[in-house]
Amino acid sequence: MIGELTALVTALLWSISSFIFTDLSKQIGSIQLNIYRMLLAALLIYLTILIFGIKFEISLYQLFFLSLSGIIGLLIGDTFLFKSFSLLGARIGMLIMSLNPGIAAVIAYFVLSEKLSLIEITGIIITLLGIAIVILQKEHQNSINKISIWGIIYALLAASGQAVGLIFAKQAFINNNIDPFIATFIRLASAIILFIPLSIIIKKISNPLKLLKKNKKSFRLLILGSFIGPYLGITLSFIAVTNAEVGIASTLMSTTPIVMLPIARYVYKEKLNSKAIIGAIIAVTGVALLFMR
Repeated sequence: MIGELTALVTALLWSISSFIFTDLSKQIGSIQLNIYRMLLAALLIYLTILIFGIKFEISLYQLFFLSLSGIIGLLIGDTFLFKSFSLLGARIGMLIMSLNPGIAAVIAYFVLSEKLSLIEITGIIITLLGIAIVILQKEHQNSINKISIWGIIYALLAASGQAVGLIFAKQAFINNNIDPFIATFIRLASAIILFIPLSIIIKKISNPLKLLKKNKKSFRLLILGSFIGPYLGITLSFIAVTNAEVGIASTLMSTTPIVMLPIARYVYKEKLNSKAIIGAIIAVTGVALLFMR
């Protein structure tokens, strides 16, 4: 029961942080948001590693694949995710992101020769159906964010980036296990090391102290979002999968698009119709089939 409850709390935290990051992506830009978020999350995870005395036991093989996972999944995937948030909003952006495990399964089928079962194919189709019901509906005039082609493209690129990152992370665990906090820190650190110089070259980052002086509210939201999303979310997800069956825990954590509905309705005053609710439920059902195989 602890694992299942923790998984649901994780879904709630990811939902809240997604709305926070949506607001921030519009205020400070998706690139700056991703850099600052990763820096804060990496600092918190590193402090956790120090406090609990977790040893950095990792092979060069694992380091290589975790670094690739961080660069593709966190640097590229999350930057596109926040860009989609700014255009579509958190609710629809995260709904499209529910394609992540399905995309990973398809890529693994072609690249790693992993089997794609009938139930997985069914799950992918059902997920696509649920997303289609939401994004193809005409009644978007009551929504805070409008559906845009570029927003959908960014969300699909985000889902693809995180799917590829997931496959590379999986490769790192093939021969030997590695502590999840160490793995997460390496993924974050590798993305940060490459991201900061690139953002400086393209002039997409400013001094965080200037941000603090200019907009203290944004800085506080950044700290809050980074703490409850990347840090607490990751920590609780580890607790969930170690105290419940992986399939059940993963399914419960994937209910984020459904958990976001009451937040969108009562906190952000977004008017939701029946298609938005039904589509989210159908999409999550498809994801559940992928995890429960």
